[in-house]
Amino acid sequence: MSHEEHTHQEIKGHKTLATPAVRRLAMENNIKLSEVVGTGKDNRILKEDILNYLAKQTGAILPPSPKAEIIPPLPKSETVPAAPKDKARKIPVPVSRPIVFSGKDKTEPVTGFHKAMVKTMSAALKIPHFGYCDEIDLTQLVQLREELKPVAQIRGVKLSFMPFFIKAASLGLLQYPILNASLDESCQNVTYKASHNIGVAMDTEQGLIVPNVKNVQVCSVFEIASELNRLQSLGSAGQLGTNDLTGGTFTLSNIGTIGGTYTKPVILPPEVAIGALGKIQVLPRFNGKGEVFKAQIMNVSWSADHRIVDGATMARFSNLWKSYLENPASMLLDLK
Repeated sequence: MSHEEHTHQEIKGHKTLATPAVRRLAMENNIKLSEVVGTGKDNRILKEDILNYLAKQTGAILPPSPKAEIIPPLPKSETVPAAPKDKARKIPVPVSRPIVFSGKDKTEPVTGFHKAMVKTMSAALKIPHFGYCDEIDLTQLVQLREELKPVAQIRGVKLSFMPFFIKAASLGLLQYPILNASLDESCQNVTYKASHNIGVAMDTEQGLIVPNVKNVQVCSVFEIASELNRLQSLGSAGQLGTNDLTGGTFTLSNIGTIGGTYTKPVILPPEVAIGALGKIQVLPRFNGKGEVFKAQIMNVSWSADHRIVDGATMARFSNLWKSYLENPASMLLDLK
């Protein structure tokens, strides 16, 4: 056993074995190693021994440490066949972060993006929200994207569904410009924005950020996809500039990438509307002949500022946006 791997402490005439990490954990919680019973080899004190000792002192109940289950290999004749791709269930991967129970409360200042979010959300909750929800059949769009993905990849761009959602929203805003407007603080003037700077909510290590794609009304789906790739790369690296994060006029939040179907999105002032997109699910639906078919269904949840937007306007905009996505070829008629 090398000195780098383990250190020894002379206590009452015998050596206590523990790794530096275990000693640090004990020191941080003011625990004397001489009071802890080691369960490792040669009575070595393990991390679990410290946590169990701490739990007894604080009265907390810790879950048992997971143990690897040993499964004997199957005989060659009993090999389990692979599940079909369409039936294979996606198992959520847990976030593997070491959990250290200290038994103490921790206070830290609200800074950075979190501080900006506190300010923005405090202002947002002064807005009288109303919601509108619907479901979208993306069966045709899923097929179209599969055909276009290789083409976009050759051009060096990753093509997701979001560019189609953004472009369809822009086409809808041309018909319902009140949703791309802002209301001044005194509620006396409404400003209709000429540019469609559509924000996309991103979950990053720094917190929730909402960069926006500028001038979507004059961008192609491919150009939107390229710009999204750029924003996502910069967002992951924490390198988004002020220009990327300001000037938004309308927002879409794709909560479905994490999970969930419906939600209640909060408007980002001074904008007056926001949409939240749920996950795409394969569900049974009926066609015009009454036959059951497999459909790719996504739910959308809209929130709007009820001071200047009425429910009928939001519903009509949603219906138009829905029609573009359910029949993506129809978008060609209105593209400029």
